[in-house]
Amino acid sequence: MVPKTPKALTTMPPAAAQALRALGENLAIARVRRRESQRAWAKRLGCSVPTLIRMERGDPGVGAGIYTTALWLIGRVGALADVAAPGSDRGALESDVRDALKRRAVRSAASAEARLARQKPTHE
Repeated sequence: MVPKTPKALTTMPPAAAQALRALGENLAIARVRRRESQRAWAKRLGCSVPTLIRMERGDPGVGAGIYTTALWLIGRVGALADVAAPGSDRGALESDVRDALKRRAVRSAASAEARLARQKPTHE
């Protein structure tokens, strides 16, 4: 019985699939530049040669731990955390700005009403 492929792997956005393929290709280049055989590299990664080959093709079914270990082997694991660093999250930043503008609009309306109330002439 063949395990069912998770839907997330079959419905990946094209840009995400391309980025994963590029990562795999870059890891393959790094291995070749270090003159490491697939067998030796797979052993260092703690995976089989077929899994290494799948990783180097950018297969989304290969575990994140294997990709991470490969990055560690080439001295680039520190860059992984920066990929999703809060300071680089433009979507969240845009959301924060929209929320701040809404809060400001509510405060501005309330303070405008308060100013108008203070400015009304009193009838003596």
